[in-house]
Amino acid sequence: MLQEQINQLFRGVEEVLIEEELKQKLGEGRPLRIKAGFDPTAPDLHLGHTVLINKLRQFQDFGHEVLFLIGDFTGMIGDPTGKNVTRKPLTRDEVIENAKSYEEQVFKILDPTKTLVLFNSSWMNAMTSAELIQLAAKHTVARMLERDDFSKRYKSGQPIAIHEFLYPLIQGYDSVAMKADVELGGTDQKFNLLVGRQLQAIYGQKPQVVMTMPILEGLDGVQKMSKSLNNYIGVADTPDEMFGKIMSLSDDLMWRYFELLSFRAMGQIKGWRQESEQGANPRDFKVKLAQEIITRFHSAALAEKALENFEARFQQGAIPDEMDEIELISKDAGGYAIANLLKDAGLVGSTSDGLRMIKQGAVKIEGEKVENPKLIIALGTRQVYQVGKRKFARVSITAAQ
Repeated sequence: MLQEQINQLFRGVEEVLIEEELKQKLGEGRPLRIKAGFDPTAPDLHLGHTVLINKLRQFQDFGHEVLFLIGDFTGMIGDPTGKNVTRKPLTRDEVIENAKSYEEQVFKILDPTKTLVLFNSSWMNAMTSAELIQLAAKHTVARMLERDDFSKRYKSGQPIAIHEFLYPLIQGYDSVAMKADVELGGTDQKFNLLVGRQLQAIYGQKPQVVMTMPILEGLDGVQKMSKSLNNYIGVADTPDEMFGKIMSLSDDLMWRYFELLSFRAMGQIKGWRQESEQGANPRDFKVKLAQEIITRFHSAALAEKALENFEARFQQGAIPDEMDEIELISKDAGGYAIANLLKDAGLVGSTSDGLRMIKQGAVKIEGEKVENPKLIIALGTRQVYQVGKRKFARVSITAAQ
């Protein structure tokens, strides 16, 4: 049983600090307190978030308790991780509204009977200014500047506000307040997670084990999944939206999604990948991935219906099996404007022609009519574009190197 836990819990994990400590904790035979924190910076969770949440569910399946921390206090500071400028803090009302949405969505994955939802305002609002100064005294500026993002900003003359130094300290103190045995976070959170270990030791607790999870790339296959970059698949997306987005993934990116999002055995996934490399149609495996994800967040019946709707759109559009394969390279990390794409793919003579055809309802993507003339297509997608009844092209978009 212990080895089964170790094998399953280590799957897909980027780093465990320290592995031997986690094995010792698991061997104690008691439910561990597994912490993960989320700042409610936006109202919706996406599949990038679920890489970590899926791991939390695995811990629950082995009898451990998940401490799902909503950083309503830290959310008003703004996580500086990976930022080259000071992040705009959220208002209290925004944080509360987003937190409600998080609670509703997270239980599509987690078992509510084994989940304790906590808010770090519970202890931070009670902390006096003197106590906050005492907390700040337990860390040095030199250590803070070891953080890559802080170091780069300092060297380039970009301002760093004092409150940004408080963020990793408060995240670390959360682990003290929660008496966490294990904390999970993305690879970009490693510094903050290790602060938790340090502070627990200072406060006389046994330091938590840190587990970092890979960052899931968005639909563009380049930048991490983010709603602000419009390269995301939302947990609250409709079945048809989920299906269409997953089917738009590049063939290579599909296997990354299988690895980080699928609950299927790795042996089975590797077998499918080998079949694909030997000539099987990658589309068939994308369908399997899409149906698994939709079943998880909606139902098996809605997953089957999404497949039927997707195939019906293809049939109605009379999309041919063979067409031109075109690769476009974008210098803009934000994506490719639809009118420019149509022109560069040779489907229209100019961007103005493209805009006119969109307004006439003559442009479709994967059999679905395009209604927004300002639509931005995410990098990394590979989709069928149609103009009128006879012009088709399968267009892949990659980022400039």
